[in-house]
Amino acid sequence: MSASPGRALFVLVFLVSFASACSGPSTAAGPRPWRESSDTAVAPEIVRINDLLADLSERLKPGLVYIRVQRGTPPRDEPARDEPGAPRRSSGSGFLIDPSGLIVTNAHVVESAGSIQVRLADERRFQATVVGRDSRVDLALLKIDGASRLTVLPLGDSNKLRVGELVLALGNPFGLEQFVSLGIVSRKGLPVTVASPGVEFIQTDAAINPGNSGGPLVNMSGQVVGVNSMAAQNGSIGFAIPSNLVKMLLPQLASKGRVDWGWLGVAIAEVTEDDVGRLKLREPKGVLVRSVMPGEPADKGGVRADDVILGIDGTRLESPRDLQRVVSSTPVGKKVRVVLLREGQETELEVTIGLYQEREGSPGEGPRRGPRPAEPPKDAPPKDAPK
Repeated sequence: MSASPGRALFVLVFLVSFASACSGPSTAAGPRPWRESSDTAVAPEIVRINDLLADLSERLKPGLVYIRVQRGTPPRDEPARDEPGAPRRSSGSGFLIDPSGLIVTNAHVVESAGSIQVRLADERRFQATVVGRDSRVDLALLKIDGASRLTVLPLGDSNKLRVGELVLALGNPFGLEQFVSLGIVSRKGLPVTVASPGVEFIQTDAAINPGNSGGPLVNMSGQVVGVNSMAAQNGSIGFAIPSNLVKMLLPQLASKGRVDWGWLGVAIAEVTEDDVGRLKLREPKGVLVRSVMPGEPADKGGVRADDVILGIDGTRLESPRDLQRVVSSTPVGKKVRVVLLREGQETELEVTIGLYQEREGSPGEGPRRGPRPAEPPKDAPPKDAPK
């Protein structure tokens, strides 16, 4: 049975009215309370930069992981904030470095962990175990089992980083997932008091907020050049562990679960102009030995107070940080040739590098919050600049 002409006309009017409503407010209703933007051209250079950053972020995100930690007792530098007897939970970031399920993060993220859950970018969850951990540099290596189709982020050469170079900081701050911030390398070679003596961090203005800890700092080639570790109290600058240092420490963390740091057992300072005449020097160079700890490797090797160390195994030393870096990275038990000046005369000694152990007042492990640049060793008491 055919529809009546009146009914057909009603349907036609309804459809026209509906289409008009969907097309937007009519001019009869008054002007729109906003302004439509017209298509404008964007500079090709800006388009390329936008595309690069967006594509790079998409490529990196699958390698980023979210780490959830449950622990029964708080770290000694942090008061408990939960109800008595309640398990404490915290979170951080990390990234995959090997298809077998190896993950790099910060040591403080997994400190005192009772259980660790790792969530991948595709929402898969795995229980993780701590393979190795070092608090002096704030580095940890985790392992998840049974995971496939993992995206691995490559480690780059942090020595090639230049101040002013663009970098991305990835992480999961404030519980937000897959966070990316853009910044530059603000400074290289910055010592931090809460780090191992001689360790030089990368400083960046890319936002590193709570929860970013353990995430990667990445250059524009998509290479990890640092591990986000901490931020200044005002949050304006952050610090990252250089990737070359990470590559040096990972084999020890993987094989021994810890890092054995070298140790001499001396308190050191810079050589100043005032020391030249007193120590019979020709110029203020080398590293001044302020005191020698009895029974430690330097003492056993014949090093004395007021000696000026010029080099170790052919490596010339210009500052106390040079000595700290060389000694801490030298294998424990290795015999090294120490060249020094004693009363103006050059002397050569053989010293066996010892094993660093935590000592009261040592700068090896400190609170992870509120870092500040390290004070010059000459201004610190002897126990604050041991090597």
